[in-house]
Amino acid sequence: MKRLLIANRGEIACRIIRTAKALGIETVAIYSSIDANAQHVKQADLAYCVGGAAASDSYLRADLVLEIAQRTGVDAIHPGYGFLSENADFSRACEKAGIIFVGPSADAIAAMGSKSRAKATMQAAGVPVVPGYHGDDQSDTALLAAAMEIGFPVLLKASAGGGGKGMRRVDSQQAFAEALAAAKRESLASFGDDHMLIEKCLLTPRHIEVQLMCDKHENAIYVWDRDCSVQRRHQKIIEEAPAPGLTDEIRRAMGEAAVAAAKAINYSGAGTIEFLYQDGAFYFMEMNTRLQVEHPVSEAISGLDLVAMQLWVADGQPLGLTQQQVNLSGHAIELRVYAEDVAGGFLPASGRLDIYREPASAEGLRIDSGVVQGDHISPYYDPMIAKVIGYGASRAAALARCREALREYRLEGVAHNLDFLYNVLGDETFVEGEVSTAFLNDRLEQAMQWREPLPLGAVVALQQTLRTRGDNVWLAQPFRRFNLPALHTVSVARQTWHVQQQGQGWCVSHGDQHFHLSADWHGDKWRFYHNEASYRFTCFETCDGLRLLGAQSAQHIRWPVPEWHEHDAADDTALIAPMNGRVVACCVEPNTRVRKGDSLLVMEAMKMEYALKAPEDGMVMCYRTAPGELVEGGQMLIEFTVEPGVI
Repeated sequence: MKRLLIANRGEIACRIIRTAKALGIETVAIYSSIDANAQHVKQADLAYCVGGAAASDSYLRADLVLEIAQRTGVDAIHPGYGFLSENADFSRACEKAGIIFVGPSADAIAAMGSKSRAKATMQAAGVPVVPGYHGDDQSDTALLAAAMEIGFPVLLKASAGGGGKGMRRVDSQQAFAEALAAAKRESLASFGDDHMLIEKCLLTPRHIEVQLMCDKHENAIYVWDRDCSVQRRHQKIIEEAPAPGLTDEIRRAMGEAAVAAAKAINYSGAGTIEFLYQDGAFYFMEMNTRLQVEHPVSEAISGLDLVAMQLWVADGQPLGLTQQQVNLSGHAIELRVYAEDVAGGFLPASGRLDIYREPASAEGLRIDSGVVQGDHISPYYDPMIAKVIGYGASRAAALARCREALREYRLEGVAHNLDFLYNVLGDETFVEGEVSTAFLNDRLEQAMQWREPLPLGAVVALQQTLRTRGDNVWLAQPFRRFNLPALHTVSVARQTWHVQQQGQGWCVSHGDQHFHLSADWHGDKWRFYHNEASYRFTCFETCDGLRLLGAQSAQHIRWPVPEWHEHDAADDTALIAPMNGRVVACCVEPNTRVRKGDSLLVMEAMKMEYALKAPEDGMVMCYRTAPGELVEGGQMLIEFTVEPGVI
């Protein structure tokens, strides 16, 4: 293999380019019009525009991708993950054109690309599957009847899907029709297919997957297992390998079942079998016939380069490795850094990375990203910015490396989940390794809170008071008064905190709360002293406030905005777009009375759908937009009048 085309973007495209170059392989990148200055374009040897900003006009255009591949004379195409990576027709077209598709055969993709067909294959092979409906009758009536027979709650899942796209949990018959329509729209937009399956919703399972690598000579190995249970909106945000708490017997049984499944369809390349695990039993969920976002944790514990192995076996070479030679050493944790508004319900965000500094390189730390400072996060694609991978001899060591990396990460310009990830890593349930897919639903409130021994307001008030760093911080000129103690007032989260110098320390108070504190610092690392105890915080200013990271939790304090901004945001006669995106549907006619919680408008952003709902009983006066239009976050979409009890 001398020349490789990468049919993807972002951090995975950059990773493939780096690996290919290390192997002496020339690289060709493709890009959409909005990605002309993307990092994968700059890193590749050659780059060609493949179409417009939307994925359907560019990265999903198999015909144009293949045309560029033929024009540039590449030996192979690596699809990465997402986009065309699980497209059987594209794999078949590559084979017909005499170009290597770095992945399984078209037949293997077809066998596992349809979740319905995959489950039938697994049932025939004796692999346990989650109870559900995988039939061909896709009428609304048949699907509702199947859901009622299975029993609520159920999961609607796109048969061709992955990554949480086209997936909805449905808890009642009354909610079924709306959820089905939304799941079908989302599936059609993401995968060009709205075929659905239904599964019984297990309430507290763990999501465990097994990494596979197979060659074209009937050799297959499993590169151990990963726990991917920490999810929001069915999208993974934290993964780790190996899965905590599994017995050697269960680990071996899952691995052997995964290999058997791969051999049953003559699989080659990298792939993942995903299981649900509960009460000592595991159930086949689906197979991803591609590399996974979370593959770095499997690389960390095994010492293998899975991308290099993909290229090796795609070129027809044997694995040269037996299962007994697959190492398992230490523990690895991966954090997905997303551009998203956590407090606003994890809505995806877009914008310019005004400040972007990754943690410094260190032993046991790896950052996979495809951005640099000044780049833009587009509303057209998945909002993942980077992956933080921490590795150590133990789970505790890997956890410590991840937490230290998050303390050093600097990211401004777009909303992000850095502080949320930090808080999850400090949650006692996560620290104990006792998570399930219900973990974030159960612990979301705790993961959003400051959990340090000192109140957030006290720490912020004192830190703001000590911002001026003179030779003697206690006598800093802005707060010095002759014959009177220095006094400072700080507003934190609509609370007024008073800071007054007392001897070699400060009294920080709010209402009847009083704390005697002192502090010292080194760079942005602050240590606060309260009586006999000391507390260490990382504290630095952002463009709109202050970011604090303690031993257990983190918070971003934003300074108050002018009152007229607050008034506009609270105006209950208008519903505004919570993010950049495209309007998919207007759900009711103008001049229609609705109840609180009724869906009024559906938006799509980064391939996910979001419904704007009525904040109270009232009337939809008119729409300021129409289906198909692109809108910006903060733009007025609906004029709405609150009319309590009108229905």
